Amino acid sequence: MFTQINNLINWLDAVVWGLPLIILILFTGCLLTIRLGVLQIRHLGKALKFMIKNEDGGEGEVSSFGALCTALSATIGTGNIVGVATAIAAGGPGALFWMVIAAFLGMATKYAEGLLAIKYRTIDDEGHVLGGPFYYIENGMGHGWRWLAKIFAFFGAGVGLFGIGTFTQVNGIASAVKNFFDPDMIHTVSLFGNTYSWATVIACLMLTLCVGLVVLGGIKRISKVAQVVVPFMAVLYVTLALIILITNITAVPAAIVTIVKSAFTGSALAGGAMGTMIMAMQKGIQRGIFSNESGLGSAPIAAAAAQTKEPVRQGLVSMTGTFIDTIVICSMTGLSIVITGTWNTGLEGVAITTAAFQQGLPFPPVVASFSLMLCLVFFAFTTILGWDYYGERCLEYLLNRNQTAVKTYRWLYIICVFIGPYMTVAAVWNIADIFNALMAFPNLIALLALNGVVRNETKDFFKRHPEL
Repeated sequence: MFTQINNLINWLDAVVWGLPLIILILFTGCLLTIRLGVLQIRHLGKALKFMIKNEDGGEGEVSSFGALCTALSATIGTGNIVGVATAIAAGGPGALFWMVIAAFLGMATKYAEGLLAIKYRTIDDEGHVLGGPFYYIENGMGHGWRWLAKIFAFFGAGVGLFGIGTFTQVNGIASAVKNFFDPDMIHTVSLFGNTYSWATVIACLMLTLCVGLVVLGGIKRISKVAQVVVPFMAVLYVTLALIILITNITAVPAAIVTIVKSAFTGSALAGGAMGTMIMAMQKGIQRGIFSNESGLGSAPIAAAAAQTKEPVRQGLVSMTGTFIDTIVICSMTGLSIVITGTWNTGLEGVAITTAAFQQGLPFPPVVASFSLMLCLVFFAFTTILGWDYYGERCLEYLLNRNQTAVKTYRWLYIICVFIGPYMTVAAVWNIADIFNALMAFPNLIALLALNGVVRNETKDFFKRHPEL
């Protein structure tokens, strides 16, 4: 029975993440990059400046920085630590190259998403903001496309419950905690017909409690927690990765050459015939989208809540999320794994990155393991919070702001957090990939249809602000 279910999940994963979706993602990013004049390079400095400088006089529920931190809380998660490792293990070092390429193009995609989120959002008399792909599909493309917006909202709520939001994050936390505190499974308990470490069970209970206390407080509480935790965890992780790269600086050039060569030739070590260029490209783009969510349509839901009146300004701020998440953090993780060679040791998931940190950091292995575990716990915890907000907004649109349904969703979300550690790693990631793909299709269609609006808004903004 379980074998048949796993085979079905694997088949669905291969179908939805086939060449059509990969081509659609890359084509959308290429089109927007060209039409916007490679905006992600020309205006990256301004985007980073706007990221930390809030706009005065804008309507919304949270500051632009708060909206970015909420979006980053949902993107900087297990994808940066576990996702990169699984991509390189399956597709070879070349997967990192395609991850970065997809992220570069994805910066233009994320810019368009943030811009459209502000342009087509709705704000009611109570100051409650609703925005995201469902609103720029309905209001931008026309009411005749409302069915497409409904499809996006349905899969968006599903991604929160069964994809990025819960199972993958909680599973990553539980694995990291167990590997550090009880790697040999000495202290165990029998649950649901299987044996689990007490470290897994205790971590699960504590995480469920913490998530419940935050998500029941809504967007403002989630934003406040994110603004404190996200900068702290990002700086901590980047510092650790930089130490690995600096202390192994002589190995960096060779690692980069390996990554680029493997991107176009594949790697026999990554599964023989499976280690082809297509496999490297598929896994790199797949895990890149999982990590930075460009084109997925989730980040504009948070961007819509920003206190701003300029769609272009918020688009630039949103764009920095992909830059920070993938081009900076994922690249550091990938280089650390390739330099230390832990991707081809038969390890799985977080164990690959843990081994890389143990070998690469000039600290005792126990210190390196604890540091990575701490980063993963914070990364995954904030992702859980961010995706609860996304899922709630999707459900609000789908069910015409039925608050009873939203409250029910919160409790279901907390239950999914509780059961997450008891799912198998392979099944968890494949389910997340399937929901991601099904959510991305409606959003990418909308971005292609509205690319002219994005271009015109951008030209108008910089014409009105020549000083920029």
